[in-house]
Amino acid sequence: MNLDRGKWLTPSADPARRIPSSAAERQWQIEAALVSLRNEEQRLDRLGFELPMSRCHQQRRFWEFVRAIDVMSATGSTGSGELGRAA
Repeated sequence: MNLDRGKWLTPSADPARRIPSSAAERQWQIEAALVSLRNEEQRLDRLGFELPMSRCHQQRRFWEFVRAIDVMSATGSTGSGELGRAA
């Protein structure tokens, strides 16, 4: 995915924005990006704009990944949990 400045569909989803230092502000920024992209994706779907809608979906996946990384860092998770262990 191309992360060039100016290619993001909503201003709140631009990854070039400053990253807040507090966890609460980071979570708010991530959620704002996701909400704006969900709304934009719905709007593009209603208009029938398939290519921009696909780009919006990719950008939403990026922010969902960022959210997962932020949650893991906040909880101290290393990814070595119960998943994949034999019962």
